[in-house]
Amino acid sequence: MSHLRKSFDRRDFLRATVGTTVALAAASVTGAAATSAAAAPSGLSIPKDRIGIQLYSIRDKVSSLGFAVVLAELARIGYREIEFAGYTQSTSILGRQITVQEIRRLLDDHGLRAVGSHVGIGNLRTGLQAELDAAEILGMPHLGTANAPSNSNTVAGYLAAAEEFNTWGAAATARGLKLYQHNHAGEFAFATDQPSVRLYDVFLKNTDPRHVYLELDIYWAYVGQYRWPGFDPAAYVRNQPYRYPLFHMKDGDANASNANGFDIVEFGAGDLPYEKFIRDIGPRAAHIGIWEQDTAPNTLPNPPGSLGAAERSFVALKGLLG
Repeated sequence: MSHLRKSFDRRDFLRATVGTTVALAAASVTGAAATSAAAAPSGLSIPKDRIGIQLYSIRDKVSSLGFAVVLAELARIGYREIEFAGYTQSTSILGRQITVQEIRRLLDDHGLRAVGSHVGIGNLRTGLQAELDAAEILGMPHLGTANAPSNSNTVAGYLAAAEEFNTWGAAATARGLKLYQHNHAGEFAFATDQPSVRLYDVFLKNTDPRHVYLELDIYWAYVGQYRWPGFDPAAYVRNQPYRYPLFHMKDGDANASNANGFDIVEFGAGDLPYEKFIRDIGPRAAHIGIWEQDTAPNTLPNPPGSLGAAERSFVALKGLLG
């Protein structure tokens, strides 16, 4: 596998810059993580030894340094589950584009597991079997999209979307995979044609639980609650726990000047009620917790940048789940 790895000098440089974040991580989450650890509820349904990362959080490093360097660093930090946001890196790293088979070997080399992948909804419409093929090669049990089910915020639009997802989900099930949809805030809005009906409820009710699953982005669910009150994010999971195999554990800091009500921050630096959420969903099913921070590439200093945010957030997540 030496042909897939970066040069020794680059790896050493990255380790030197990222490795220094261990002390920073402990310092940055002393209050938040320690409090979370002390108050963490018993019977957790999010395994602490399977913390994952959505690679979109460190997209700048994947692009510039490549999968070989990035996956090695994530394994060193302690992440175990990888959720992809595409399978490409800078072609200058290998002189060509990396293959899915090569990515799988890198995962295996570092004891990592592909848990899921975000693909565009257009890919599901026009290239579903190819996406399922890639998922099988990577050995991941889930394949999903972060696109809204429909661009039409109407009941009719979401009913049509549910029908599409049922078809795609059945195809995934036939291959031994689970298709999932990742929410943002807009899914929790009310339908423009029926203002008393929440769009997310239409999608949830009309998708087949045997074939269509959900990845709850907890941050965006609370933004949805802030903008369109009247629901409890934890209740969705509590009522249908087995439909939520994956969570995005993204933190938010309350900010009344932000239309969303919260700013996206490193995990442990915000004030979303994660302890209460974990307690309220109950222990009936296991859910893989995946860290994501959309703003991580803007983290300063850079280096370590987004990988520094990844390390500090991992420490905070371990504190919460430990």
